[in-house]
Amino acid sequence: MVPTGALIGLDAMIAAAEGEIFSVRMVTNKPPLGLKGAPHLIENNISVDGLTEPLKVFSGNAREAAKGFPANLNVVVALALAGVGPEKTHLEIWADPTVVRNTHTITVDSDSAKFSMKMENIPSENPKTGRIVAQSVVAMLRKMLATFQVGT
Repeated sequence: MVPTGALIGLDAMIAAAEGEIFSVRMVTNKPPLGLKGAPHLIENNISVDGLTEPLKVFSGNAREAAKGFPANLNVVVALALAGVGPEKTHLEIWADPTVVRNTHTITVDSDSAKFSMKMENIPSENPKTGRIVAQSVVAMLRKMLATFQVGT
């Protein structure tokens, strides 16, 4: 089982995957501190220190993002597993000094629906992840024991 994490709309993605999904695109904006130290930034000599405007630090698929940002993007992994897979789930990551929340905007086009979602998560004590991620794990554990369940 994979918890929803910091993502809304996984039920819609799971349902859409029963048909054909044409495209999945996610754009993530995070405060620079939340991305600092990510392997992709280090390997590509990308500094997020002292930014005054948003900087695109990654564009690729979910598999590449998981390798380059292992502590930052559990949401794109959950999205990819629920939908078209990691190679076909596309992602942009922005180090953005203008945001105070980890923001994920997702657009999906399928044969059954076209939808978009935006989530603005308050960072936890660890700036790489949102407070809601831990709550999502607790909610999943409660759902596992429940006799009545809501959602897919």
